Amino acid sequence: MSKAKKIFDLIMYVNSKKNFTAQDVAYEFNISVRTAHRYLMEISELGVPIYTEQGRNGGYRTLENRILPPIIFDENEALAIFFAFQSLKYYKSLPFDTDIDSASRKLYATLPEDAKNKINRLETLICLWNPKRNIASPFLKDIVEAVLESNTLIIEYVSKSKNKKREVKPIGVYAYDGLWYMPAFDLEKDKVLLFRVDRIASLEVSKKTYQFPMNLIDWFDSYTIKRPVRLHVKLTREGIRQCQSKSWLEPHIVVMDDENGYIDTIIDKDELDFVSNYFLQLGISAKVIEPQEIVDNIKKQAHALINHYI
Repeated sequence: MSKAKKIFDLIMYVNSKKNFTAQDVAYEFNISVRTAHRYLMEISELGVPIYTEQGRNGGYRTLENRILPPIIFDENEALAIFFAFQSLKYYKSLPFDTDIDSASRKLYATLPEDAKNKINRLETLICLWNPKRNIASPFLKDIVEAVLESNTLIIEYVSKSKNKKREVKPIGVYAYDGLWYMPAFDLEKDKVLLFRVDRIASLEVSKKTYQFPMNLIDWFDSYTIKRPVRLHVKLTREGIRQCQSKSWLEPHIVVMDDENGYIDTIIDKDELDFVSNYFLQLGISAKVIEPQEIVDNIKKQAHALINHYI
């Protein structure tokens, strides 16, 4: 076996271990203990995170954030991964201590020149864009670890009127429109609520564990209307265009021959405030016909806005 092949296999061997000795390596690869020490020093210089432990029972130990063994990608796979990395660069916070720029540089450096030229051209033509937010979400990693360990969290949440302490069991986190969100089971209210992660002012991991029979995918698929209310809205051409950009409205838009349209669907009564705020923003591009509660909410907010500027 060539030295290069032994070094490659040694990286994979070390990566699969937490602790080992030079004698273990010598036996595994049929080399001398002295050669094993030399090879281990070489892969350490290559960036494999190992360190020595002194003493009678000493040896080598790998760090928790050990590197992955070399993986060979074809050009299309490398391009796909590179642009997946690019889609994350617009997020100020990520769940793990991942240096996207560093990972992209390493991947880019392994590509042949013609593939690098293709990436350089594609970067000016293709972008997986999200609104770039300056608001940090520093507790993402804590939330993910709490989900994995089934821990509950005690959070201080910045709500509309004041900060509130809540004990929650997080289901997971997801990114949307440049922001991170956390659906979580509120132990006091006995129901799942949705929290914006950047609005969590403080977080403490509780020693309490709580098994909640739902994961993030289940939650995405679990939407049910408990208190049905008819939503009927007339739309102008511009109203149609605006509503088509909202995934929760787009399937319910009906376009008529005169290029106007309408929405006639069912929503949950708990969503009345949210829906009122949205259609208020559309101004004269939309007119809510039902329910009357939304009509009244929009009128009330419109009057308050007028009085605000008097």
